[in-house]
Amino acid sequence: MILIAIIIGCIIGAIIGINIPTIPYTYSGYLAIAIVAALDSVFGGITSTLKKNFDMKIFISGFFVNAILAMALTYLGEKLNVDIYLAAVIVFVGRMFNNLGTIRRYYVEKITTRKIIAKAEATIKEANEENK
Repeated sequence: MILIAIIIGCIIGAIIGINIPTIPYTYSGYLAIAIVAALDSVFGGITSTLKKNFDMKIFISGFFVNAILAMALTYLGEKLNVDIYLAAVIVFVGRMFNNLGTIRRYYVEKITTRKIIAKAEATIKEANEENK
């Protein structure tokens, strides 16, 4: 079911991406920081799903609030002539790497455990055949 939703989302995103006008340069900074913030929320959602404590309300609110806060910091920095958005980028990208590390460790441990179990089962099967 999730795979179908992902495929449909990719198709819709590709169709919209082809037909959408180009973002003006003045807004590209806002869009870039919003995308980084949204990706941070997505990686956080995946991590919380793996930890079995995912909450859709927290995910949706974090997705939009993080993006809006990042864009607000970008706007404020622009008005003050200070690159405040760099702080948001550093924080969000740091959190993305932490979440990605957690996701990676989860799957590496899962694969390693499967290999250990398969090896143990093969050893037990060999021992049982030798004892017959």
